[in-house]
Amino acid sequence: MGRRYDPDRRRRIIDAAIRVVAERGIAGLSHRTAAAEADVPLGSTTYHFKTLDELLVAALRQANEGFATAVRDCARLDEPGADLAVELARLMGEWLTGDRARAELEYELYLAALRRPALRPVAAEWTDSVAELLARHTDPVTARGLVAVMDGICLQALLTGGAYDEAQARDLLARLLR
Repeated sequence: MGRRYDPDRRRRIIDAAIRVVAERGIAGLSHRTAAAEADVPLGSTTYHFKTLDELLVAALRQANEGFATAVRDCARLDEPGADLAVELARLMGEWLTGDRARAELEYELYLAALRRPALRPVAAEWTDSVAELLARHTDPVTARGLVAVMDGICLQALLTGGAYDEAQARDLLARLLR
């Protein structure tokens, strides 16, 4: 017998969509594949998400919590005399090496905004939220520059499959902070 009252169904569908994208890429995501992965009727996915873009927006919003949360929760950044370049380079290293598949998934969803305009506001929210967090430690223009540099460093590390070079990242960020 199916579940009548299921308050977590929407969240389970989003989680399922993220798993599908992680396994098959964005091209493998459909209402049908998300429903099968979430073990819910197809009508549930279309009830909660009228379009595939709506489902992707929800998935991107949830996936974007990774690095921004790490920055927000980093107590070391708030310590007097904290070296912003050192801490950000360390956080990027932890994020990239902790769960590389999750980092790749976040970027796949983030970069999907290039072809799916509905995702652009969510991608911008991520950029804005990290820049706002960093603006507490520097000026807003430098904060935006830090986000751009960190984005580039992370993207290059993920695309090349190479090892993350924390010392190089720290040096690049320090140059921007001078």
